[in-house]
Amino acid sequence: QVQLVESGGGLVQAGGSLRLSCVASGRSFSSYSMAWFRQAPGKERAFVAFISWTYGTYYADSVKSRFTISRDNAKNTLYLQMTSLKPEDTAVYYCAAGRATYTGSDSHEYDYWGRGTQVTVSS
Repeated sequence: QVQLVESGGGLVQAGGSLRLSCVASGRSFSSYSMAWFRQAPGKERAFVAFISWTYGTYYADSVKSRFTISRDNAKNTLYLQMTSLKPEDTAVYYCAAGRATYTGSDSHEYDYWGRGTQVTVSS
């Protein structure tokens, strides 16, 4: 069992930056593939970024070159560095852990989810 807790969200102006964190408790954090998803009001949950020792990293086209996913296994923590933020990045951001493969963009491949952290980008 893995518990995930996100933090770092907030209100930021367009063009600004935020760093999200996701702390995991439980066993074998380093063995899991990890990802960030987001859900904007009235929209379905959408893939943002993925990291895996086997498959590397993968990003949604909408965030490529602006967001960076990373992890610190010693701290059981997943990060999402977000730069050049846009109003359309406004959403609740969720971290997920599971046995995802390849691009990691399928939410059904994840067994554990955090409760999310709100990111609001003003224009």
